[in-house]
Amino acid sequence: MATDGYSEILPTLDRLGVSAIPADVDVRNVAQLWLDSFAKYTESGDIDGVLSLFSSDAWWRDMLALTWAFRTFHTAPKIRKFLEDRLSVNAPTNFKLTDAKFQNLYPDLAWILGQFTFQTKVGQCSGIFRLIPTSEGGWIGFTFYTNLEDLKDFPEKIGALRNPLPNHGKWLAQREREREFVDSNPTVLIIGSGQSGLDLAARLKVLDIPTLVVEKNKRVGDQWRYRYQALCLHDPVWSNHLPYIPFPPTWPVYTPAQKLANWLEFYADALELNVWTSSTVTKATQDANNEWDVTVERADGSTRVLHVRHLVSAIGLGGNNPFIPKIEGQEEYQGQVLHSTQHNSARDHLGKKVFIVGAATSAHDIAADYAEHGVDVTIYQRDNTYIMTTKRGMPILNGNLWWEGQWPTDVADRIEASLPTWLTEEIAKRQTAAIAEADKELLDGLHKIGFRTHLGPDGRGFTAMGRRRGGGYYLDVGASQLLIDGKIKLKNDSQIKRFTKTGFEFEDGSTVDADVVLFATGFDSPMVTIKKLLGEDIASRVKPMWNLDEEGELRNVWRDTGVPNFWFMMGNLMWCRFHSKHLALQIKAIEEGVLGGSGSEYRYQ
Repeated sequence: MATDGYSEILPTLDRLGVSAIPADVDVRNVAQLWLDSFAKYTESGDIDGVLSLFSSDAWWRDMLALTWAFRTFHTAPKIRKFLEDRLSVNAPTNFKLTDAKFQNLYPDLAWILGQFTFQTKVGQCSGIFRLIPTSEGGWIGFTFYTNLEDLKDFPEKIGALRNPLPNHGKWLAQREREREFVDSNPTVLIIGSGQSGLDLAARLKVLDIPTLVVEKNKRVGDQWRYRYQALCLHDPVWSNHLPYIPFPPTWPVYTPAQKLANWLEFYADALELNVWTSSTVTKATQDANNEWDVTVERADGSTRVLHVRHLVSAIGLGGNNPFIPKIEGQEEYQGQVLHSTQHNSARDHLGKKVFIVGAATSAHDIAADYAEHGVDVTIYQRDNTYIMTTKRGMPILNGNLWWEGQWPTDVADRIEASLPTWLTEEIAKRQTAAIAEADKELLDGLHKIGFRTHLGPDGRGFTAMGRRRGGGYYLDVGASQLLIDGKIKLKNDSQIKRFTKTGFEFEDGSTVDADVVLFATGFDSPMVTIKKLLGEDIASRVKPMWNLDEEGELRNVWRDTGVPNFWFMMGNLMWCRFHSKHLALQIKAIEEGVLGGSGSEYRYQ
């Protein structure tokens, strides 16, 4: 579904013909009566009845509960077709309202938010609906979200279902045999022990799926530990918790990279995840049964071939492939060339002139570190950059969900997911405009020095950029003011033409000298690594990844990739926390025969 013409999709009171919402609405009663009617029609298979409860431009988003896919259906005809195809297959029943609240996001935008649980033939599920007011004084469905939470016959072994028996003197030896897979092969092999790989391993462990994580670095967390020392998360702590072990209440709002690295190492140990460090997957081949023979080189130089059912790439959106653009004359340059992944600290270049190619997060972080150490540093801006401050922007973006005193994390995750992407991004236009107004003084200062900014795709802000390209923005924690004050220099008036012996020549004939050229230019596609591991034939069958499909869903992550039993697990900490369970449930369902084969033939295409 293209977004052309989607600027008027929010159910504003003006569009609905509603002048005001009565102050005495019994929210719980309205939500209960609506859900009771929905349950009656659904359980009797009355699709016309179901549709009578929704507006003609309603939305239904499903994550595995009814489709074994991530799907969004918009408008009554598409919802009808979806229900005709899937309602009898899944037989949803036992709907129970768990919460209902009135939300007034803006003076002209309000709804009743209802949360509920239900069951299908195979799953325990949750859902969220939004009811909007009508001009006649009633309430009608506008969004409906259905999410698979657990498989009925195969629940997570946590809480009351964990092992109740003591272990006297055997635990250490048992852990070593389990970690080394002395007696068997793992069912799932995950490449990469960042947050994505560990979150999925944790989910699979409590589902009794033997899982091995293979990590090329010496220690878990090294992918954060040995990035540049100035690296700090720009997402607040409330949106960054990991499954099962949330950060303690003493945790800083913005997490230093080295602190996160240590937490990941602790997390893997505390949850008894099986990780082989200093190990590398060198090859993976798939047999006629869609199972994998995976060759792993260990730290001691030995090689082991593991036969596994599922292979998961958790190497990140960049796939561990730093991208440095090819620029004529680099062999002539007599200075040092680095990628941001190779940079450690500004102290390494005291007294030098540094030229940073790039103007997003890494470029700003590293430039600020240089400036604070008195290093002569210049940022070269190739494209416009989205800028917002974390101080003023994050409360506007996250203040109603992931913030101190707001919703519990797992509830916030589902509320965020329950709003289809196209609606989320329409609201984001308003948030982005409000943030720009709050940041006006800073943005004006940047514009005065010639720094080019924008408001994201069609004014949708930085999360829209994350969904489409995974970067291109900077959430300001101080570097922007250093640019304004001239402590970080800026060049963006001409394209780079070539390297010279001492720096760069530009298309307009200008030159810049630098002792160090640092490319903060991001990463290449993970498909570069995937092709090396799987071969061109298998890799060519992998469907396009990331960016949005026509329904607004992120493509080809956390679910069917086009290659049976091969999966991508990636994203920021919030997405990994939430969607790791979706991927784990699919793998468990396949292993237990709830889904046949790779599950693809059971997905609603």
